[in-house]
Amino acid sequence: MPELPEVEALVAFLRENAVGRVVTRVDLAAVQAIKTFDPPLSALGGLEITGVGRHGKFLDLDVSGLHLVVHLARAGWLHWRTGLPAAPPKPGKGPLAVRVHLAPLDADPPAPGFDLTEQGTRKSLAVYLVRTPAEVPGIARLGPDALDVDRERLAALLGSRHGQLKGALTDQTLIAGIGNAYSDEILHTARISPFKMADKLGEAELVRLADAVHAVLTDALDRQLGQKAATLKGEKRSGLRVHARTGLPCPVCGDTVREVSFADTSLQYCPTCQTGGKPLADRRLSKLLR
Repeated sequence: MPELPEVEALVAFLRENAVGRVVTRVDLAAVQAIKTFDPPLSALGGLEITGVGRHGKFLDLDVSGLHLVVHLARAGWLHWRTGLPAAPPKPGKGPLAVRVHLAPLDADPPAPGFDLTEQGTRKSLAVYLVRTPAEVPGIARLGPDALDVDRERLAALLGSRHGQLKGALTDQTLIAGIGNAYSDEILHTARISPFKMADKLGEAELVRLADAVHAVLTDALDRQLGQKAATLKGEKRSGLRVHARTGLPCPVCGDTVREVSFADTSLQYCPTCQTGGKPLADRRLSKLLR
């Protein structure tokens, strides 16, 4: 799932490549992806992209006052294209959800554009066309951006939440921008169990956690800024130390990275670095270590 660093890097890429271009046409290939009907996507035709921003994990393209807002969900992505086909795509064919055609900045073709795609059968990619980003329910419910949360604010936010720390970090209404992958990385860097209760952290743990949130996200962002959209996923994977590395050695201590699986997701952690050497059990079978 694209998280804060990837979406921010996409923002930077689109500011460089899309701002100042006029939208010539928008093709909808997956009806379930569009979550609004007024204004229609056709209203974008002839309007200029004037800005690009981010709200948590939402991408926001300002198109002359209308906002094309995208949540890429778990398996969505934005692909920059040159020389898009003129024929409209066939609905329901392949991963394509929305195609945005842009005018070239000079008289010479090919005209560029971008595709919003989603792999797999579980379709969660969401596209909104609104007059203000606050009309998007997910944006209206967002907590403060993770990069804007200092130690004192983090302590207050977590102190109000009685639940496991992993879930608190990924709750977008509490802190915006952190997902499954970077929460694993943050907790590993902070040397804290994912199942520690959020409101039971000691002062030293809060300091380590706040420092880890900033360090992990800014390091990922520094590595990804300036990358092309096509290379951002690979750059994210290359920087991960525990997430999606089950069975591999921890780069800090050499212990084997372990996994806890849930119905539709999983987490990874290092027992030596985070849980005093004790493996975590799956809650479906036994009580989790805290």
